[in-house]
Formats: sequence, structure tokens, C-alpha cells
Amino acid sequence: MILLIAAALLGLVGGRVWAVLAQRPYEVPNLRWAGLVGLAFIPQFFAFFLPATRGGFPREWIGVVLVSSQVLLLLFSIINIRRSGFWLLGLGLVCNLLVIILNGGMMPISPETLQKLYPNASAGAWQLGQRLGVGKDVVLPAAETVLWFLSDCLTLPNWAVYKLAFSVGDVLIAAGAFWMLFSFGGSSIPKEMQT
Repeated sequence: MILLIAAALLGLVGGRVWAVLAQRPYEVPNLRWAGLVGLAFIPQFFAFFLPATRGGFPREWIGVVLVSSQVLLLLFSIINIRRSGFWLLGLGLVCNLLVIILNGGMMPISPETLQKLYPNASAGAWQLGQRLGVGKDVVLPAAETVLWFLSDCLTLPNWAVYKLAFSVGDVLIAAGAFWMLFSFGGSSIPKEMQT
């Protein structure tokens, strides 16, 4: 989520700067079926973000929430595929959806990745096969994870202050969001930059 928010902010700021340089308005086009985004987010809000509900959310429903949300977002991406960035968004969603479905409905994260994120954690801080905290991840060894290279196996460098695990799909989704928001600034080269 942090990766997506950062990419969206960079795309928004970059697109607005591009629009100013090109002397044109920053225009958000009518995206078809935009309500699917809200519909996809509502169940995730209750399952992963709202403190009053996320802790008691049944594990068997986590997969349903995660998969259905991803499917709705993928449908939104397909409907708007001709817009800038949406093919990247869609590809990222397909990658995440595949690894989630093939591993029981949750995003796999390995103990090795968790050890990178929490080097001082005790041995029993997480259990194999169990949901990690109140999030979308399930702890699975890389050797037992189907398409492990699409799981939350990537981390920020050690020098980064914020510790984060993410997937290839997350990177593609973030790149698609950046490109989409940047493109709202226009597609032609600003007059000042033409030679």
C-alpha cells in the first residue's frame, strides 16, 4: 500500500508539473466503471484496516475478500485498458491474483523475508501457514510457495528507514498508477522543451 501511495503522489505531482510546463490544465478523464475501485476497497477496509473489525475477521473470509477485491480492480483495469498506465496496473493485478489464488487466498511471505524485516523478532513471532498479524499475508516457506517469485519477497534496501515487503505485482501496479496520474498532465512535449 505504501508503494502505491508513493507512486500515486509522485505521478500526481509530476503530472501537474508537466501540465504547468506545457501550459495546459491537468485533466482527469472519465474513467469507465470507476465505482469498482470503491467497491473493491470496502471489504479490504473492514478486513485489513478498521481496528474494530480486522482482528476478528475470520481467516476463511480473508481469501474471499482479497481475491474478490483483486478481481474487481482487474475488471476496472481491463475496462479502461486503453488509458495510459492501465495495462501495467492490470498486469500487476494478474501477478498478485495468481500468487494469491494458488496459495490459498492470501499473499505469501516467507520466514526469510520476515527475518529481513524484523531481524530482532523472537523465533515464535510468526507461525508457518498462519496469517501474519491482521494483514493480507500468510507465512509460507519459499520452497512451499507456488510462484514464490510473485509473492511478497522483495524488500527495500537495508539502509531504508521504513521496512517493507512487496511483490513484483505491487511494483507493476505502482508503476501503472504513476503513469496513469502523470499522463493526466497531457501527452505532448511542452513548448519550452521543444527544439
